[in-house]
Amino acid sequence: MGAGGASVETVLTEPNVVPGGVVQGEVRVEGGKVAQQIEGLSVGLQARVEVESGDEEFKQNIEFHKEQIGGAFEVQPGQVFAVPFGLEIPWETPITMFGGHHLHGMNVGVTTELQIARALDSGDLDPINVHPMPAQTAILDAFAQLGFRFKAADLERGHVRGTRQRLPFYQEVEFSAPSQYRGLNEVEVTFVADGHEMDVVLEMDKKPGLFSEGSDSYRSFTVQLNAFQGTDWAGYLNQWLAEVGGRRNWF
Repeated sequence: MGAGGASVETVLTEPNVVPGGVVQGEVRVEGGKVAQQIEGLSVGLQARVEVESGDEEFKQNIEFHKEQIGGAFEVQPGQVFAVPFGLEIPWETPITMFGGHHLHGMNVGVTTELQIARALDSGDLDPINVHPMPAQTAILDAFAQLGFRFKAADLERGHVRGTRQRLPFYQEVEFSAPSQYRGLNEVEVTFVADGHEMDVVLEMDKKPGLFSEGSDSYRSFTVQLNAFQGTDWAGYLNQWLAEVGGRRNWF
């Protein structure tokens, strides 16, 4: 934080969380060689997101949640402050783990910002592991039961129409199709949840301009977060795939 300035470090008590949960930790602020006036202290969540602009595609760090955890105070040279926090994880937070493995390309972390008078902000980023909540696990496991294999995951800036989405980006989890679904290359799954329900959006063989909402390769349905256990999700997904495949003479 500049020559002789204060430093900030965040220590997470437990980096493993689920959407709708809380990540616990503490922020440690240590004074530098000179006294400094701190204007505020905040923690938030940041994700690395793909952005399309015209013909260009690039990645951008987007902070999608922020909480103030400390007001103004002065830190003396060598003085140490420890500020505990509990940061809520929004329901739409993308998952970064599935089946005990990190999803390649997913980067979500806790940001820490020390606002210092007449100086640049000092920041810190600590990765967290976002595991699927039970309703998401049920859908993902159903694809695995049908023989689908995880292929990739990405975060894209934009909105999925007809969902309860509030964040400026959404996650797509891509599965490669097994051989019995002849003619099908992959299925992409998007979850958009709040505290009660979750929109599940499925797209098959996504190719530019080929499929759109309302076509037989697009399906959206709602899952109750506390009442998903009574459904045979593998059977549900297989029936939909078979219906589409039958219309397209895949089988």
